[in-house]
Amino acid sequence: MIDIKKHIDYWKETASSDIDTATLLIEKGKVKEGLFFSHLFLEKILKAHFVRKNNNIAPKTHDLVYLINKSEIELNTNFLQLVLTIQKFQLEGRYPDYSISIPPIADATKLLNKSKELYLWLLNQL
Repeated sequence: MIDIKKHIDYWKETASSDIDTATLLIEKGKVKEGLFFSHLFLEKILKAHFVRKNNNIAPKTHDLVYLINKSEIELNTNFLQLVLTIQKFQLEGRYPDYSISIPPIADATKLLNKSKELYLWLLNQL
């Protein structure tokens, strides 16, 4: 049997660290990388939810919508739109033949801040 608390704590702690990394990267003008890490911290907090809801280890997926659905999380329209936007940046960082337009730093900062809001909301739901 797995230690559910240990798994949830792992995902929460590593998500928190990735928020700092995303922030530093975007502040330094590394927008693509910062948005990749924004996706990553949302993915990790969603994996904590998955573990809590399903009493099982988190799946090896990067699909935020899948994790939301499997965790039975209901998001408002604004948060759902954010998830769909941020989801695109995990592909940009992983696959060389996938390319999307990288937003200017001001827009990336807004996406980061909205991602942090969603993260805090999700954290408070655990």
